[in-house]
Amino acid sequence: MTFPVSLDDALMARDRIAPYLMPTALRNYRELDDAVGNGIHVLVKHENHQPINSFKIRNALSAMSALPAEHRARGIVGATRGNHGLGLAHAGAVLGIPVTVVVPFGNNPDKNSGMHALGARLIESGNDYDTAVLEADRLCRDEGLTLIHSTNNRDVLAGAATMTLEILDQAGELDSMVFAVGGGSQATGAISMLSVLRPDVRVYGVQAEGASACYESWKAGSPVSRRAPNTIADGIATGDTYEMTFPTLRDGLEGFVLVSDNDVMDAMRILMKHTHNLVEPAGGAGLAGLLKLREELTGQTVCIVISGSNIDTPTLKRVLS
Repeated sequence: MTFPVSLDDALMARDRIAPYLMPTALRNYRELDDAVGNGIHVLVKHENHQPINSFKIRNALSAMSALPAEHRARGIVGATRGNHGLGLAHAGAVLGIPVTVVVPFGNNPDKNSGMHALGARLIESGNDYDTAVLEADRLCRDEGLTLIHSTNNRDVLAGAATMTLEILDQAGELDSMVFAVGGGSQATGAISMLSVLRPDVRVYGVQAEGASACYESWKAGSPVSRRAPNTIADGIATGDTYEMTFPTLRDGLEGFVLVSDNDVMDAMRILMKHTHNLVEPAGGAGLAGLLKLREELTGQTVCIVISGSNIDTPTLKRVLS
């Protein structure tokens, strides 16, 4: 199996982002273990404690801190449903790089407000993430901006891989890791690092039923035709596979499950009750997948990630009701 990111890539990314980010907590909650059941010991990685409340800040800082001076001066552009854009905007503010972010129409208003507050130029285009990418591509051509794709970028993936390096430093026993999959940067980073450092640890993917392109492609063994996403979990609402992550996901995932929006909301409520942390839908998808996998993972120590906590008030009211 070949990997889009190496251990050296991740170690260099870790050095680049270290001045800007503190390690996030890895915690176990006895009541969460009891709620999951089957003797599973759950480790929760709190990426919701990052400066933008999402792991995406790793990806953005890694990619933007690696840019040459002339690219920094011209500025960058990215397409996003929110957290990638928040990461780009935060990194731009820290590094002094102009940032343009393209979001689909009807995007999470709180995430839009956060990106604007961090100084990003915000442009609305298209009906979902993948169509917003087309507008970002146009801006690259017309304005000479550098595209920081949320997935198809080696330095982005190296940034995501730093999370697994951190988990391995923090965890003692570890049998499996369960990741929500949108573009797949978290899971791809983990598979790449574990292949070198802990090949005994297995990686599982979780995708929303309403955004199942990668799952369907994994089952088929090759990319399927594009599927329009429709899920409460906007952070993983992608309709395509991506060339830099799909081969690793196809060959490296031990298993892959789909979860419904109701499954995601149930998992969010469980996490909020037992960890007392705010959780966005994509941040709850890992636990939703673990609950589906609990027979297979009986008795194991399993790591999940609260990947973000950027949830708008109407969605939070819907979940809590």
